[in-house]
This record gives sequence, C-alpha cells and structure tokens, in this order.
Amino acid sequence: MKANRSIPTATVIPVLIYPDVREAVTWLSAAFGFVERVRIGEDHRAQLAFGEGAVIVGDVRQDRRPPRAGEVTHSVMVRVADVQAHCERARAAGARIVMEPTDFEYGERQYAAEDPAGHQWTFSQTLADVAPEEWGGKTVTRPPVSG
Repeated sequence: MKANRSIPTATVIPVLIYPDVREAVTWLSAAFGFVERVRIGEDHRAQLAFGEGAVIVGDVRQDRRPPRAGEVTHSVMVRVADVQAHCERARAAGARIVMEPTDFEYGERQYAAEDPAGHQWTFSQTLADVAPEEWGGKTVTRPPVSG
C-alpha cells in the first residue's frame, strides 16, 4: 500500500460518531490515552492514534448518530501493556467500567468501558500465547500477509 500522511497507517480504522467531536477528542485522550494526529475542520472529524492503531471521531450529520442508550451495536478492542493501570486511568476520567479487569483462558486480561457517547471499548493485555484449541476454539485459517 502507498503511504499517505492524510490517513492513519492502520489497516482497519473504525469511525465512531460523537455528538461533539472536540469534546470526544479531549475525553478519549484523557481517559484512554489516544493522541490526536489530524484535525479536519473544528467539529467535523479527528484522527486519533494509539500505538499502531487508529480511530476516527466523526460528527453527527445526515444519518450518522452515536449509539442509543442501552444499545450496544459494536465494541472496539484495543491492546494495551497494562490493563489494570489503563482501567484506573479510564475510571478516573469518568469512564463507566462495564467489566472489571478479568483474566481469560485464551491468554488475555481484559476490561470493558463505555465512553460518554455510549461507545463500548474493550482493552486487552496479553498474558500468554495460547493456541485456540487449548480453550475450545479452532484455528480455521492463517491470516494472509498484508501488503
């Protein structure tokens, strides 16, 4: 793929809709540690980076809306080095912790949080390299090499 400084380098880039883009950028940076990399208009869109990943914060217009209260249509998973510390940072910034840090048989420690707009986030720390067959999963195919 060609490089383009106007778009994040991540292969998959979620676009999440927020009622107030600037407020969302401030909150996501403080609570989850995202870093704004590109601003498109004052309240239209923002590109946020986290490690090698990215998320785009979009504004409400036409048919784009944030989640409705009590409705979960998606969850964005983000890998972090220390789930416990990340959870405490998010909690201190006002995130609603949906699931406390929990160790899972598939080798991950995870917690789930909801941001002020109702988006669900799962943060995951790798504890061990575990084959899916060890916990009841099944390896179906190896992912293709991108490029």
